[in-house]
Amino acid sequence: MLEINQSAPLFSTPNQSNEIINLADYAGKKTVVLYFYPKDDTPGCTIEANDFTRLAEEFAQLDTIVIGVSKDTCESHIDFINKFGLKVILLADTSGELCESYGVWREREKNGVKMMAIFRSTFIIDKNGILVDVEYGVNHEGHAEAVLEKIKRLS
Repeated sequence: MLEINQSAPLFSTPNQSNEIINLADYAGKKTVVLYFYPKDDTPGCTIEANDFTRLAEEFAQLDTIVIGVSKDTCESHIDFINKFGLKVILLADTSGELCESYGVWREREKNGVKMMAIFRSTFIIDKNGILVDVEYGVNHEGHAEAVLEKIKRLS
């Protein structure tokens, strides 16, 4: 598992528009909120994405960009964004490489069945590429607001 004060793992991953997004592109420019969620257009993931969207302007005023990551395709992300008018970047980690590098691809058990899934988690990466907040096992309820408060304290 990653920890505070470590360098954030670098990535080059396609967004919803199939444009490659690199963490290095934000170095010296933006704080990055990188949140991992299990699946587009599911109840908890929709609440979380809508909450980050509702607060998008406040994050932007704090030089912060919000990026969501799941293993869904670019096409799925486009549909999700269009359905809810989302204002976050969504990365399509179809290979699972980004999930693995951040330690969020884990085995879980549901109704007695073990399977691999994304462990809902959020990372705040400062302008120097350092992890300043690491939260594994996030509850989507009120999470975007809590992240915004952490960003305000860091500013």
